[in-house]
Formats: sequence, C-alpha cells, structure tokens
Amino acid sequence: MVSDHKTVKRAPAKPKLLSGGNPQIPKADGDAPVQAYIAAMPGWKHDVGRRLDELISRTVPQVRKAVRWNTPFYGVEGQGWFLGFHCFTKYIKVTFLRGAALHPVPPIASKQKHVRYLHIHEDDQSDTDQLANWIREASELPGEELF
Repeated sequence: MVSDHKTVKRAPAKPKLLSGGNPQIPKADGDAPVQAYIAAMPGWKHDVGRRLDELISRTVPQVRKAVRWNTPFYGVEGQGWFLGFHCFTKYIKVTFLRGAALHPVPPIASKQKHVRYLHIHEDDQSDTDQLANWIREASELPGEELF
C-alpha cells in the first residue's frame, strides 16, 4: 500500500525571548549554541552580540564557548570562564567574572567582589580597543569554574 502522506520539513522553532529580550537557549557547549543565542538576539542587540563574539574570538583565538543560564560564556581550557553577556531591555550586560583585576576596572560594580560589568546601549560608541584589552586581560587571569 502506498501512502499519500507527504513529509513536511519544519523550520526549527525560534527560541523564546525571555524578560528583556534575552533568548532562551538550552545549556550546551561549543560555538553552535552561542551562535544560536546571537541569532535570536532581538533588534540592534543581534549586531552587538555578533561583534562581541567576533572580537572575543579574534582576541582569544583558543576561546572555549558555552551557553548556561541563557547566557553565552567564554573561557580558556584549563583556566575557567572569564566573560559572559546577557540581554536586558535597554542594554547588553557584559560580565567580566574577574573584572576587579582589570585595568582600568570596568565601570559597573557588582554585589560580587570580583565581578565587574560593562553595559552596552543601542547608541553607544564603544571603545573597541579598551574592550579588546579587557577581553585579553580577562582571558589571562584564572577564570571561574561555573558549571
């Protein structure tokens, strides 16, 4: 008997956007989940996320990537994680897990002693050289074993 049913290919479902437009991406290691997160970032945040990922990858060629808690994380094998970023309604929060040791110290303090943040807003003209220096410095410090 021959079936008249046709196989229909469905596009993968777009990730759900959580509070502030943060993409909900399953926990996973590697570049693919980070790229899925970036692809799902809404509006202007998508371009900023893509540029951040490119800058991190260029600055730290051996970078290790993962998504945890709906956040892309970047680290160095054997040293731990040094940076993550997360979408909020009006900005992207870049988290330097050992930011208090960077020079100069990133501008936004945390309740956690060693953590510092950089908020990137839509109209910011970010200092790419300073950001690359922070990324390089952060990647050379002992990182955090978060998971």
